[in-house]
Amino acid sequence: MVVARAGAAASGGYLLYLSFPPRTLWWLALPAFALLAVALHGRRVRTGAGLGLLFGLAFGLPLLVWTGTYVGPGPWLALVVLESLFPAAVGAAVAVTSRLPGWPLWAACLWVAGEAARARVPFGGFPWGRVAFGQPDGPFLSLASLGGAPLLSFATALCGFGLGALGLRLARIGLRGPAGLAGAVAAVLVPVVAGLLTPLPAASGERSVTVAVIQGNVPRLGLDFNAQRRAVLDNHLRQTSRLAADVRAGRVPRPDLVVWPENSSDVDPYREPGARELIGGVVDDLGVPVLVGAVLRPEGSGPRNTALVWQPGRGPVAEYTKRRLQPFGETMPMRDVLRLVNPLVDRVTQDFVPGTDPAPVRLGPAVVGVATCYEVAFDGAVADPVRLGAQLLAVPSNNATFGLTEMTFQQMAMSRVRAVEHDRAVVVSATTGASAVIGPDGTVVAQTGQFVADTLVEQVPLHTALTPATRAGAGPEWVLVVLGVGAVLVGAALSRRARPGRRAR
Repeated sequence: MVVARAGAAASGGYLLYLSFPPRTLWWLALPAFALLAVALHGRRVRTGAGLGLLFGLAFGLPLLVWTGTYVGPGPWLALVVLESLFPAAVGAAVAVTSRLPGWPLWAACLWVAGEAARARVPFGGFPWGRVAFGQPDGPFLSLASLGGAPLLSFATALCGFGLGALGLRLARIGLRGPAGLAGAVAAVLVPVVAGLLTPLPAASGERSVTVAVIQGNVPRLGLDFNAQRRAVLDNHLRQTSRLAADVRAGRVPRPDLVVWPENSSDVDPYREPGARELIGGVVDDLGVPVLVGAVLRPEGSGPRNTALVWQPGRGPVAEYTKRRLQPFGETMPMRDVLRLVNPLVDRVTQDFVPGTDPAPVRLGPAVVGVATCYEVAFDGAVADPVRLGAQLLAVPSNNATFGLTEMTFQQMAMSRVRAVEHDRAVVVSATTGASAVIGPDGTVVAQTGQFVADTLVEQVPLHTALTPATRAGAGPEWVLVVLGVGAVLVGAALSRRARPGRRAR
């Protein structure tokens, strides 16, 4: 029995991984949670923690394998083990509540609580792999506009836990009586019906703009692409010049604004006159504002990952500096300790300085909120500029250090969820792809390949209304967390008051 439950938990974790992009097997998340429910029902706290850990390892190991692409397996394994501690805690908590009436509801709330915790700690959190980010093609997606990514995760987990409860009922385990059966059926049907009845945001708007996405590519794969900083800049200059030529020839419409990727100019244009002249030349030639992803290196300060608004004839007039920095990439916590394990930590020679201003930037006729690469995984980093007036979202990214892995598609799924969550079109511009233009309804309007030079020119709507999710912020998440924690307290109290009896293994 113990081996069977362990197998169910591990199988469930792997099915959850398979539900994530680039696959469109969103529905595998439901049997994944059903298996976890069967494994955890009626277990002791310690057993629940062990089963939750197995689920987390089976999910995280294949999902996050890209983190070790060029640095070896050590960081990948350490990250997965650390992140799996959160499903372990959830497994222990679900075991405590699994004998309560309506336990699939409390289990789903606790899953959201686990995701909320790991989105915040340690080192600022790591929200990658939230269940919501595997559901851009599923029927629950529209719920993101009501309660954001937390509600989307909750609905998916609730449906899956409900399926598990029904399976236990069929096996004559738990859920005795019509009330238990009705609760399990409701757990399965309510999220599906709610998702189908909630409309997706409109794919059009009162106003629209034509946006161009430049993907210049990098000279070669690997961590040392930054050694070719000038070549990366030249690639994006060349691709923008081609766009200007195509506009003059009438092959493509003139865009209203252009978005370059993160790190497209690792050469600081404020300190390198040649770079400033070259960027200014192609922007003037095109005649429209360009959002330039640059690494600035001001005197007496650490580098800043910044998106510059470059106006024709004027140069840089505004900027957004990345606020959520990537630990062990843009910053290096515990540098002295980690150096003993992996000397590659010293590739991060100086920690980046985070920005503090979430305000969107004016880019031609559009007010654009910027969430640079890693930031798109964080709820507040995307919601803040929308609440401050952003009509369009831009996600400049640099995925060159992760090669031809699933990472870029996992990140694009996040952008699709954010589009629906905030009713905004999203422009993803990546140095190496895949770049994309995403409609407010989460559909991918256009997409490039990986490690190719390419340009997308598409018309996108500008929306100004705020969704319930944008207005509510973290409110729905905290409600679910409180419900889950409350259920644990009730379950623990009832367990202490119960008569001694045969203990479940």
